[in-house]
Amino acid sequence: MSYLIKPMQVGTLYFKNRLVMPPMATSKCGEDGFVSEELLKYYDEKSSGGYFSLIIIEHSYVREDGKLKEGQLSVSKDRDIDGLKKLAETIHNNGTKCVMQISHSGGQRFRESKDRPLSPSGIQIPPGEIPAKEMTEDNIKEIIKAFTDAAVRVKEAGFDGVEIHSAHGYLLNQFYSPLTNKRKDAYGGDLKNRIRIHLEIVQSLKEALGEDFPILLRLGAADYMEGGTRIEDSIEAAREFRNAGVCILDVSGGLCRYDVAGLSGQGYFAPLSYAIKQAVDIPVILTGGIQEAGAAEALLAEGKADFIGVGRAVLKDSMWAKNAIQSLQLNL
Repeated sequence: MSYLIKPMQVGTLYFKNRLVMPPMATSKCGEDGFVSEELLKYYDEKSSGGYFSLIIIEHSYVREDGKLKEGQLSVSKDRDIDGLKKLAETIHNNGTKCVMQISHSGGQRFRESKDRPLSPSGIQIPPGEIPAKEMTEDNIKEIIKAFTDAAVRVKEAGFDGVEIHSAHGYLLNQFYSPLTNKRKDAYGGDLKNRIRIHLEIVQSLKEALGEDFPILLRLGAADYMEGGTRIEDSIEAAREFRNAGVCILDVSGGLCRYDVAGLSGQGYFAPLSYAIKQAVDIPVILTGGIQEAGAAEALLAEGKADFIGVGRAVLKDSMWAKNAIQSLQLNL
């Protein structure tokens, strides 16, 4: 049996194989964050032939103050919708589903701005260089609305789902990690308080989008730092996200981002995805260092995840997915 090309149904989404192209920041947009011709050509090339079941578009800012750096894609204004429609149509025309990843950089912002970046406790996140400002509860409500408004634009633009980004040290990950969340109110302290903003965003999205529009969540499942989040936290959080209505969990690193000293090999986050997969009955995506179709197949066969994300290998070789699927079909 070939696991990589075994189809799967997840809610309203039908996947013809288990291969996902995860978000890779291209910086191909203009200063205003609009979809550019260069970006359309990039995703047309990567989705050509429909060999990916799902492409998750690079993290896109929900509000201007959450823009990480120049060249990043925007979902922050209604004027973005027309360009986003072209992007969704380009990928759909190649026979592939697409999900938009929405994010706020929080205290990790690189670019200069007249305003200080927001963060849960005013803690600046390396490699960002701009001192952060602690959020008020009104700020939190505004951020929840910004994520909701962005998700509505994603649906209107014709995407197949939306992914909430809570990994790699961005704003929601900053709430999740005890290293960056020192709040004393309802949004800080124990795990349930630290994921309160996530759950409120999910609830708001479901009310705005309807019960059938898929919501994914990218979870920084461990910080790999003393005093940071551990897999035990993420198992508990995963159960809460599943109960709130998240349909797929996309596992990655936390404040450590996606490169972790001492972790190597293909699928180096597999211990995290495997532990979470054992705890919930929704699909789990595994990414991290996967270069070969055989490695992806083995990770699925071993039950480490339900989907395999391949990013950097595809960034280097747009034919990677085609060659992977064809090689596995030859061995059936």
